[in-house]
Amino acid sequence: MATLGVNIDHVATVRQARRTVEPDPVWAAALAELGGADAITVHLREDRRHIQDRDLEVLRATVQVKLNLECAITPAMIDIACRVKPCQVTLVPEKREEITTEGGLDVVAHRTACDEAVRRLRDAGIAVSMFIDPVPAQIDASVDLGAVAAELHTGCYANATTDADRHEELVRLTRAAAMVRQAGLELNAGHGLTYRNVVPVARIDRMGELNIGHSIVARAVFVGLAQAVREMKALIA
Repeated sequence: MATLGVNIDHVATVRQARRTVEPDPVWAAALAELGGADAITVHLREDRRHIQDRDLEVLRATVQVKLNLECAITPAMIDIACRVKPCQVTLVPEKREEITTEGGLDVVAHRTACDEAVRRLRDAGIAVSMFIDPVPAQIDASVDLGAVAAELHTGCYANATTDADRHEELVRLTRAAAMVRQAGLELNAGHGLTYRNVVPVARIDRMGELNIGHSIVARAVFVGLAQAVREMKALIA
């Protein structure tokens, strides 16, 4: 059965809109855990647009489930990850001008930097996941570099506007998922998943962690965060 990683970045986005102290993503993590979250995911961006260094430090000291840190492959971000030591680091692409992550990390094109990042994280005792598009070359490169997991980018599936396109993207994800499992990596997925589209992805054979943020936080505005997490958990189960 798929597990749920709750991304709390958008709680910090609301806080940073006013540069104040609330809502606190640390409180959000506690409520997500009460709702049944199996992991808490945060993306510490280089521009600190939402999650701040303080958030990561406090979350590391207080989160009782798996803490998954998303970060870029830059030496400065890997320094932070090696110091804080989350349970898992998911390496992601990052562009300052993007609103949110626009695709998977191109492990093939950035192999040298990825190799260095993975090596440093593994030496620090941190499990490494690669956030990649559902493409065979990216899966092969992730295996070669020593990642323990691959998180398939589900954005194209989530953004599909017709049933035919959605089915085509789901087939792509399913085939890539089989490759990930055959390669011996843990299978995760995420990006753009909502209460309306998550079930087919959760049903992919031996799907592991689904990382979902915006949709859960959006529903939490109306029903509360713990309840929003419970509803998503019920769907993926």
